[in-house]
Amino acid sequence: MPALTSITGKFRCPGFRRLSSVETSPRAVVAHYGMGMTAAASPAATQLDTLRTLVRTATQRLLGDTILVTDDQWRAPSRLPEWTRGHVATHIARHADGMRRLTQWARTGERQDMYPSAEHRAHEIEAGAGRSGLDLQIDLDTSAGRLTSAFEELDAAEAWDAIVEMRGGLQVPARLLPLARLLEVVIHHVDLDVGYEITDIDNQTAEWLLEWCAFRLGNREDFPKLQLNSDSGVITAVGSVGDPVTISGSSANLLGWLLGRTDASAISGGEGLRLPAY
Repeated sequence: MPALTSITGKFRCPGFRRLSSVETSPRAVVAHYGMGMTAAASPAATQLDTLRTLVRTATQRLLGDTILVTDDQWRAPSRLPEWTRGHVATHIARHADGMRRLTQWARTGERQDMYPSAEHRAHEIEAGAGRSGLDLQIDLDTSAGRLTSAFEELDAAEAWDAIVEMRGGLQVPARLLPLARLLEVVIHHVDLDVGYEITDIDNQTAEWLLEWCAFRLGNREDFPKLQLNSDSGVITAVGSVGDPVTISGSSANLLGWLLGRTDASAISGGEGLRLPAY
């Protein structure tokens, strides 16, 4: 397979796809979004369809894995400090609502923040954490359904290139919202500790999520410069500080290590390297 050429004119390794690590403006992200996983760049619309399919698949697997979780198990600790499984599930559902507000902004042009405030976000998660398993499962399902409908409304409005602002001030075109959602569904599925592990993440999903992490971490002044070499041949540059450190492993294990869900034992090159929180 021939190497791909980015808009910067630099050749990249076969299978390499980047949103952006050097150019992180919304305009640059839109330009990079056309880069595909094959020699011929995939149209942005095709990549968008792929991401939405991955979100639907990840959501269905999450719902399937949690349907038999008992009330007591929902109230038991998750893998996230100080959060029960109920906290994690409520966060996933409220995140879907926050993303839906951003789609409304993209579609109407009227600003809609993901959350009214950090305090409101925390209150909603705390208030919903103690609900019954049935209520949590219904919330996960219906909030995901509302977001799916919101994405369909963006189709009708042809508003996927509208710029919105995520929590924390990150500005992105709306077409990246499915990718942001994919990370939340997949990584918090792992955090629920219901049998779904980092190693269960398929290569395609893990590689897209590494792309998203690279974009999010591109200008972080506290994050070391890393070159992540996946066993699949995909190379992803992350961070901006210092000389690059090469880390190797499967795409899923690289993702888990980058997000602090696994230690360095499943990868090569990360021993002794402490990463800031994502």
